[in-house]
Amino acid sequence: MKMHILDGGRLRMRKRIYVPEADKSEAIELPVIAVLFAHETGYVLYDTGCHPSVSDDAEARWGKLAQVMTPIGGHSANVIDALAELGLSPDDIDVVVNSHFHPDHCGCNEFFRKARFICHEAELASAKSDGAEMQGYLRVEWDHPMPMQAVGEGHDVLGDGRLVTVALPGHTPGLMGLLAKLDSTGDVLLVSDAVSLRRNLDNDEIPRNAVDGDALLKSYAKIRRYEAGGAMIICGHDDAQWQTLRKGSDGYE
Repeated sequence: MKMHILDGGRLRMRKRIYVPEADKSEAIELPVIAVLFAHETGYVLYDTGCHPSVSDDAEARWGKLAQVMTPIGGHSANVIDALAELGLSPDDIDVVVNSHFHPDHCGCNEFFRKARFICHEAELASAKSDGAEMQGYLRVEWDHPMPMQAVGEGHDVLGDGRLVTVALPGHTPGLMGLLAKLDSTGDVLLVSDAVSLRRNLDNDEIPRNAVDGDALLKSYAKIRRYEAGGAMIICGHDDAQWQTLRKGSDGYE
């Protein structure tokens, strides 16, 4: 099995959301990460990044959310183009695992019409709840006719123990990481926005966009246990880490 890091877009946000001591006016640029697994039995995609249209007109798709989470217009990369660079199309993807249903993580879901989707059961319930749009759940991004399987902790995606879900609530009620077991690299834990910036994990910082700080601290502790066991942790939006990762066709085995 091979793991490919894909460019799912780029955002600008207020730095103070993630860094407590940052000035109110200071901004931070955040990469949007998706990850493809080329498994012997098919292709599995973890998150689908931003919809291609938001590079040109984010407000048309995201509404007021685009004022808080602003795509960088000159950065037009998206998961569909990233897959094309690997010689793949959305129809080649067998399974999509959504970490959560915020639009920078499921924006291209609509293109994967032949895939089956997996999310955490608590996340699906949150996305369907009253007032969900005020929490960043936009139906245009996640509510599609493709089959959606809601799972809990420890779901074995392909049945061989090499891709297993890990519940990491706090940022959202049902945020879900994915533990990958690679032959040469070893264990890799994709944590999405459970750890947006590595410093949040290192300093037990609770970002302002977390819905449950106590749950997030417990998720931090859980992630540290995986790391202590040798797992490589890939954060959701850490630009310093992004610069060090091999991307595209230069994958991990």
